[in-house]
Amino acid sequence: MSVVRSTLPEADLKVVGEALQGALVDLVDLSLVAKQVHWNVVGPRFRSVHLQLDEVVDTARLHSDSVAERASALGVNPDGRSASVARATAIPEVPSGWIKDADAVRILVDALGVVVRRMRERLEATGEPDPVSQDIIIGLTADLEKHAWMFQAETA
Repeated sequence: MSVVRSTLPEADLKVVGEALQGALVDLVDLSLVAKQVHWNVVGPRFRSVHLQLDEVVDTARLHSDSVAERASALGVNPDGRSASVARATAIPEVPSGWIKDADAVRILVDALGVVVRRMRERLEATGEPDPVSQDIIIGLTADLEKHAWMFQAETA
């Protein structure tokens, strides 16, 4: 039962709801991955990587709230529960223990790459049925691509 009724046709709402839920899962997991690496990074570039990781966490958390609230506004229940995120994520698992700074950078390059690719798919899916949701995804994708660029520059 939905207490909020969307103005979108049912078929469009299904597509947009799936895109927003997928984006939420990716953003929640990205924030968890970045925080886990943040807590365990070691090495000569510790401080700069440590701080950069928190920027990713902040971005992911900010956008996850926007995505979840957009879903709610459309009458779609956002699901950021840990079991739901674990079941639906495509981000590779972070190894346990200390993580060398170069490995931390590689982990984030990989995680951001996965998330950005999936966001670009959602851009395509939401363009026609709901440009408002697409706009939210465009903004968050731009921010994630900026983080991806900065982490990739660390590997040069």
